[in-house]
Amino acid sequence: MYKFVEGQPLVVTEKMKEDFWRDGYVIVKQLLTKDEIHKLVGSLEAPDSAVMAESYEQDDGFGRNVRMVLWNHPGDDVTGMVNRCEKMVDTCEKLLGQDVYHYHSKLVMKEPHTGGAFQWHQDYGYWYLNGVLFPNMISVQIGVDRMDKENGCLQVLRGSHRMGRVDHGRIGQQAGADLGRVTEAEKVLDKVLVELDQGDALFFHCNLLHTSSANNSSRRRWAMICCYNSVNNNPVKKHHHALYTPLHKVPNSAIMDCKNLNDLSGKWFVNPNKTGREYLPTEPRKQ
Repeated sequence: MYKFVEGQPLVVTEKMKEDFWRDGYVIVKQLLTKDEIHKLVGSLEAPDSAVMAESYEQDDGFGRNVRMVLWNHPGDDVTGMVNRCEKMVDTCEKLLGQDVYHYHSKLVMKEPHTGGAFQWHQDYGYWYLNGVLFPNMISVQIGVDRMDKENGCLQVLRGSHRMGRVDHGRIGQQAGADLGRVTEAEKVLDKVLVELDQGDALFFHCNLLHTSSANNSSRRRWAMICCYNSVNNNPVKKHHHALYTPLHKVPNSAIMDCKNLNDLSGKWFVNPNKTGREYLPTEPRKQ
């Protein structure tokens, strides 16, 4: 576990890279400061937030829903500054060892007592179907709220990214990994509860198997997930997530320097994925 120190660059050490490639993830405490989290939450909770206005519900396959908002291109609002800031982008590039661009981000909202679960899956299980040839991709989950066992935090199988891509199928409106394969993996790999405080971040490989339970607590569980693809891994077909688009990094200070009220509430925002699809439908095979 690592910690970001405000005012200093986040140094990605050889040990940090070794942990990432061995386990499939690393945790960075306080990646977003208390002030940055407060500003992010304030922008999302604003009555005129265009980001929240574009949210939709996704069936978890068990009679519950998860509310989501998804965007491809980071704007100049607070969410965009988080997507583009150096401590996010530089860390992803150093862990992967490659330059990256913003593939997409989303806000996942599990409300108290009603928020649904996510099936075991790999992010690349979806993205493979979008024409992305190589699993040179990384995601960053940021705790917008405290995330723990009671309100449905992430669970991961440590080292499962080394299994390669697992076949996925439909469960409700989600795509889940082959449960037979997951069951066998659970016998030999450690299942880890990823409990995060506000502002903590989980950097994880796109082939890491992960899941999360329903929120049965009295506390909401909001998380922001930022996903990046390698610049040299441009998808081979158009789809509803971003093809290679140059990523304009900003200094970490840009999060707090974002002062325009229109920027704070994300009035630039247009949600490209209201259908709730993480991937394109599989095309029929040619005979």
